[in-house]
Amino acid sequence: MGAAARAWRLRVPDREFVFRDRVQGEARQNLEREVGDFVLLRADGQYAYQLAVVVDDADQGIDSVVRGVNLLDSTARQIWLQHCLGLPVPSHAHLPVAVNATGEKLSKQTRAPAVDPAQGVGLLARVLRFLGQPVPGEAEGMALAEFWRWAVERWDIARVPAVRAVFPGDA
Repeated sequence: MGAAARAWRLRVPDREFVFRDRVQGEARQNLEREVGDFVLLRADGQYAYQLAVVVDDADQGIDSVVRGVNLLDSTARQIWLQHCLGLPVPSHAHLPVAVNATGEKLSKQTRAPAVDPAQGVGLLARVLRFLGQPVPGEAEGMALAEFWRWAVERWDIARVPAVRAVFPGDA
């Protein structure tokens, strides 16, 4: 008699999944060759990220996903799972992530300093520049609510750099 299954996995086909990311462009991944069957229910009884995010997005009616490019490689798995569950596939936009000088994603895990909200419009202007948006110096003198209106009116996703990471010192 064999051992009891420790996790539930979803079998994947040997085919290339191709999708268009609004920032990174065309992405391709053969799930069987590059990932393999992936976990839906972990051995500890918790649902895995791939299943949780697909079901949660569908439940909320999400039709456009915007997240860090570090999650781009999960997208083909989610598309396959959406197909298997008969769920709609949202559009995707994967933004570059900020990294430190050694290329590690800025996060609590790498002890990156927290964003200081007191920096207000100056910080928002820096973030917009990081995301490829032109921000003239005079915009930094606006009140916060005015700056948000200005930024939303001028947002252009086509300007976001199609790169995996950006060192903030380069932005």
